[in-house]
Amino acid sequence: MKKWLTALILVAVITVLAACGNTNSEKSSNKGTSSESKEIKFGATAGPYSDMVTKAIIPGLEEKGYKVTVIEFSDYIQPNKALDNGDIQANLFQNTIYLENFAKENKMDLTALLAVPTAPMGIFSNTYKSIDEVKDGATVTLPNDPVNAARALNTLQDEGLIVIDKNTDPLKASEKDITENKKNLKFQPLESGQLPRSVESADLAAVPGNFALAAKMDLLDALALENMSDQYRNVVAVKTDNKDSQFAKDIKEVVESDEFEKIIDEEFKGFGKPEWMK
Repeated sequence: MKKWLTALILVAVITVLAACGNTNSEKSSNKGTSSESKEIKFGATAGPYSDMVTKAIIPGLEEKGYKVTVIEFSDYIQPNKALDNGDIQANLFQNTIYLENFAKENKMDLTALLAVPTAPMGIFSNTYKSIDEVKDGATVTLPNDPVNAARALNTLQDEGLIVIDKNTDPLKASEKDITENKKNLKFQPLESGQLPRSVESADLAAVPGNFALAAKMDLLDALALENMSDQYRNVVAVKTDNKDSQFAKDIKEVVESDEFEKIIDEEFKGFGKPEWMK
């Protein structure tokens, strides 16, 4: 009897341990497939890109069965830290140049899925109603950081106001690269946040789109809008490990849909479309 009792106890213990092992295995398996979860936390800076996620991306993802939460950020550092840490699964706020530089400097492995329509830089004026009216010696305020200053100068060149040395990398153009200043324009570099207010004092102001929108300026009121390179367009970014995940594929499919473009045309007037949309 003692032998049979001992045997029964051993069988019971083995059964319990096996059940626990199966439970732990299931938990481990579920943890391993978290990247394929139907819940997405989508980071974006407050303003037009948070609105773009909410109005143009989330509806399509919800139709695919996802539960999406928008996490808003007030700076350009935390969204990538949160993405790298896994606190969010995707973000939308930065262009390709910024993403690549930030990831390299901070040793992060992040990837751009695709570019989205982006608010272009605009040349605004309360002095003139068209570029043709610009007079000799007009003052122009423009961003004081190299990347956005180059964008401003390229836009002024596109409008025929200046000529930049043809051997200059357009992404690195600066005032010293101007070979012809037909109107003797006087340049006044400012912090980008001050540029919307500078429209009151300067003849022309080159205002980045996100700052213009934050100041309640209408992009369609600009005398000219930037012919933006795709490198300057904002992108949806994910961790590189997730670039081929199902949720990344579904985000791309939503952004590439006709419904997405329809919402952009209705809700985000003046936004320049990336090459793949043209």
